[in-house]
Amino acid sequence: MDELLKLRDQIDDIDKEIVALFEKRMAVSEDVAEYKRKIGKPVLDKTREDEKIAKVRELAHSDFNAQGVNALFNQIMTISRMRQYMILTGLNSKYSGFTQVDGILPDGLSGFLRMPFDHNTRVVYHGVDGAYGHQAMLGYFGENVQFSNVPTFREGMEAIKNGDAEYGVLPIENSSTGIITDVYDLLGEYDNYIVGEYVVRVSHALMTLPEADLSDIKTVYSHPQGLLQCRKFLATKKEWRQISLTNTAIAAKKVKDDGDISQAAIASESAAAFHGLKVQKANINDLKNNSTRFIIIKNRREHLECANQVSICFELPHASGTLYNILSHFIFNGLNMNKIESRPIPGKKWQYRFFIDFDGCLSQREVRNALTGIESETKNFRILGNYIHAE
Repeated sequence: MDELLKLRDQIDDIDKEIVALFEKRMAVSEDVAEYKRKIGKPVLDKTREDEKIAKVRELAHSDFNAQGVNALFNQIMTISRMRQYMILTGLNSKYSGFTQVDGILPDGLSGFLRMPFDHNTRVVYHGVDGAYGHQAMLGYFGENVQFSNVPTFREGMEAIKNGDAEYGVLPIENSSTGIITDVYDLLGEYDNYIVGEYVVRVSHALMTLPEADLSDIKTVYSHPQGLLQCRKFLATKKEWRQISLTNTAIAAKKVKDDGDISQAAIASESAAAFHGLKVQKANINDLKNNSTRFIIIKNRREHLECANQVSICFELPHASGTLYNILSHFIFNGLNMNKIESRPIPGKKWQYRFFIDFDGCLSQREVRNALTGIESETKNFRILGNYIHAE
């Protein structure tokens, strides 16, 4: 036991030396940051880092230690870059052209601040009357705006891009079936920005013509997500043919328009009421707390002072450790990352675009620190928006 205590004392003494040398190295790194600022040189010098790693590996006396030295110095240089970004970012008061705007709290709507709008504001949403997108639009903007609908997500993005509408409402994620991949891809493609968020509770119902009975049903229509979210219920009706349409409320409209008692739709109860259909079974989705998150998009870089979530996207070199290095920017700046997704990059086999949501506001220095570093170390970096996260 005495021998173990002696060995631990030796380790404690060595650790003190390591900490002292680490702090000495970090002080020099700060001087390097100031010099780079003066001459306009970027923080990341990959060639220099690779050369440095190769040299320190050669100082090790075993393959195992060489690998350990490789990992250790990779981390030390990552920490050094984090500190340099902090120094450089401290000189900037704003980030990437985003403007802070005053929010509003409209009468009759739930109590959270919204982006500014009035009765002349044009809003476009995906779907038709009675769809969940329609509910999200009403929940965020109310009925006192000039609203219209589009049949596809792309048309919604185009309407915002072309100025046909000031705001758009699109679904981005369901708590049961996950992300809406098409919308993620469009966020990477279009120069539109997320300025708000609204969550709609999803309660799917099975509906038919008023004169139909449950036993009459042979075909059921819904959006693909609607069918997926009711898998357990539909598994008990294997004789029914399932057909996907572009929207749940469109499915309800089809049942009404076709006038066929053998047809049913899965949609919201509000869609049933709007189209005069009979609800055969309510709340048939697998998860009873099922919800869909909708984003509010705009073609301007704006955010509210109380915005508390940032969304970004970027691409990475196809090399080991690149994603790990990017995630360290959140760790060293004390930021909580809520979500990370990846989507294939069109035309680039096995390469991906990453989408990340994290807590913060663009007015916060630690957020700017992280974004400065991430932008410097990625390709095709974009801030997708800064907005109030709907719980």
